[in-house]
Amino acid sequence: MSTAGRQGSALAQPLVRPSGGRIAAHLGLFVLGAVVGAAGALMQAAWFPGGLLLSLAGAAGLFLGGSRATGSRAGAVAPAVGWMIAVVLLTSTRPEGDFLFGAGLGSYLFLLGGMAVGVMCATLGQGRQPGGPAVRLGK
Repeated sequence: MSTAGRQGSALAQPLVRPSGGRIAAHLGLFVLGAVVGAAGALMQAAWFPGGLLLSLAGAAGLFLGGSRATGSRAGAVAPAVGWMIAVVLLTSTRPEGDFLFGAGLGSYLFLLGGMAVGVMCATLGQGRQPGGPAVRLGK
């Protein structure tokens, strides 16, 4: 029995370097995630209940849209990491005493809610599916 024409499990395949377009797409999503994180940090403080919801909805749309656009979970992880880095850098205080986030309920909801949204979108994002025929018994 020859297995030369059959393709095995995805785990048994050799690693292949991603294409330049895929790398550029993920870098673009990373930068866009940082921009959405910075904009959300300003928006949530400006209009407390509505700005917070709008900021989290924008982040969720970017994370889930990145996953759908690239067809992989990495499309949701890239903007979530960019969002997280931007928000964490904006929470740190400067030597002059300046800071962007105040110690209020809205700031904590934005931080924790954004992280939860990122994890949910990365988990719910499309994973790679095998390209063969449907795998159903009896078909």
